[in-house]
Amino acid sequence: MRPHLKCSPLCADVYCSSPCNLFMSELLDPETFRTVLDALQTGVSVADRNGKILFWNQGAERLTGHKRHEVVGRSCRDNILLQCDDQGCIACGGTCPITSTLHEGKPQEAKMQLRHKEGHPVHVLMRAAPLRDPHGSIIGIVESFDEQEFAAERDRNRHTLAQHGCIDETTCIPNHEFTQFHLRKNLSSFASYHLPFGVIVIQVDRLEHFRAAYGLLASDAILRVVAQTMTNEFRPSDFVGRWTNDQFLAILINCGDHGVEKTFERIRKIVACAGLRWWSDELSVTTSVGYASVQADDTVESLLRRAQGPLERAAEKAAVSVAVGRLPSPVGSEV
Repeated sequence: MRPHLKCSPLCADVYCSSPCNLFMSELLDPETFRTVLDALQTGVSVADRNGKILFWNQGAERLTGHKRHEVVGRSCRDNILLQCDDQGCIACGGTCPITSTLHEGKPQEAKMQLRHKEGHPVHVLMRAAPLRDPHGSIIGIVESFDEQEFAAERDRNRHTLAQHGCIDETTCIPNHEFTQFHLRKNLSSFASYHLPFGVIVIQVDRLEHFRAAYGLLASDAILRVVAQTMTNEFRPSDFVGRWTNDQFLAILINCGDHGVEKTFERIRKIVACAGLRWWSDELSVTTSVGYASVQADDTVESLLRRAQGPLERAAEKAAVSVAVGRLPSPVGSEV
């Protein structure tokens, strides 16, 4: 029987010192720590006192869409981690975790939205902490950010739906057929149990004009931005799918008239945060939004007729909004 070797400072070198030291030296190798950090699904970035990014792991790439070679060596203020809310997206400034941590010298934590490279907001839990030298002076900042749990669960559900042909290939959200199935199911539940729900229709205005001006790839990209923005902003219990070529349908489950109206008002503002950097240009489209709450004896047609009514009038006034010009410090080629 081989002797059991206990790793202890008191054990004899002949039994365990050499293998233990070899094992520990490998673990303490800086490259080993770097490899471990790089492999985490959690996004991790390290910046110096001036905001220059020194480290960007695979998790950060996955969550933001920005590759390591596009961001390392650049400033965090170079439109990399734009923070979004219902008023739009802003660059790193006085309220961002890096700036706050530098000023206050203590860890910060916040739930926030980051703008993905493709243009849609991503809900994350952001944590930032100061890095100090042996004298206690701050020499840098380490940030970690995780996708909020409801978003991760939604992605798992989407993967399952894709395996059964329920996902629209262009926008990566449920396709028309599966969306129609859900709408009919909710109408049936309302007829049998009076469970309230509402629908919100989001229309991309003058999509054909946009496609003619910028091509199919650009129009598909802007549809994905709108789709992912809408998906991120509804409750986990709600359903968002593609309805027509230029329309998306959200089903607000167990939601009364007041709740449907409040959500409608919020979504009208949120879509302003969706944009697309197409090479050196910033492109965006206007959207029209309509809503309706289910009523007795409603059918798919009658419910959607009420929700889509305002869209035709709004679309007549809408125009494609395009801001063309070189943006400051673009990060890589977009989309």
